[in-house]
Amino acid sequence: RAAGFGPGLANQRVTVVVPFGAGSVTDILARIFADEMGRKWHQQVIVENRPGLAGTGAVAKSPADGYTLMLTSNGHTVAGLVSKDAPFDPVKDFAGITRIGSAPLFLITSPDLPANSLKEVIDLAKKEPGKLNFSSPGLASTTFIAGALFRKAANINIVHVPFRSAPDAVTAVMRGDAQLYFAPVNLARDQSKAGKVKAIAAATAKRIPEMPDTPTFTEAGVPFVYDSWFGMLAPRNVPKPILEKISKDWADALKSPELQDRLKKQFLIGVSDTPEAMDKIVKSETENLTKVFKEAGI
Repeated sequence: RAAGFGPGLANQRVTVVVPFGAGSVTDILARIFADEMGRKWHQQVIVENRPGLAGTGAVAKSPADGYTLMLTSNGHTVAGLVSKDAPFDPVKDFAGITRIGSAPLFLITSPDLPANSLKEVIDLAKKEPGKLNFSSPGLASTTFIAGALFRKAANINIVHVPFRSAPDAVTAVMRGDAQLYFAPVNLARDQSKAGKVKAIAAATAKRIPEMPDTPTFTEAGVPFVYDSWFGMLAPRNVPKPILEKISKDWADALKSPELQDRLKKQFLIGVSDTPEAMDKIVKSETENLTKVFKEAGI
């Protein structure tokens, strides 16, 4: 039996593992998902933060019964690249369920960095190779990928510094311990208005209405668009009907104006896919990023 299947299952809880710390976009989406599915399934759905590759590895080894799920970012697809000792294969050890949402990202800098535009950031990085660094909540995070791809697109040498959580990574930029970070809209807007960071450019195809004065990377001279996603996975051998039900239930939930409003307040875009589509996304992105990272020597 599995999540939401049959009577009498309210006594067995569903655990959604998040391989990042509390306060990250992944964590926020997981809690929204848990609230929605808990009501729909009439059973307890909890979120468990287990930062790092060990958390993902634990999910891969969990019973394939639908009671242990994982909400992760597309950083999952580079896990095998950033750690030769990763205790799982990002494609072979997991079954796709659905993407949950996406979040536009902005490049922010520490307030005391002597650069106020993307050109000035790049010029500074080229003047002093290896001196600037970018923070992230971990090697297999969407912000890490954004930073690594930006480094390649701009042809600059900036150093990655991983932290235990997204709040820690952001605080490091505010303090000046790190210089760069790829932040979601709400954080970039609020902290730049407060003067705690500087919002430099949006990694989007078009400007974001909430921050109309911040140019896109392309407008600022670097043709760089990065679409992050956050998706639900399960251990590889979970039966297909279970995966399909969870996927369908999330797609149905997205029809709710209340859920759409909740996502909008977090500057998130709700997304849904079939399990087959999610499998293809993970496989194709793993192959693509493996090629990109190897070419870039990352």
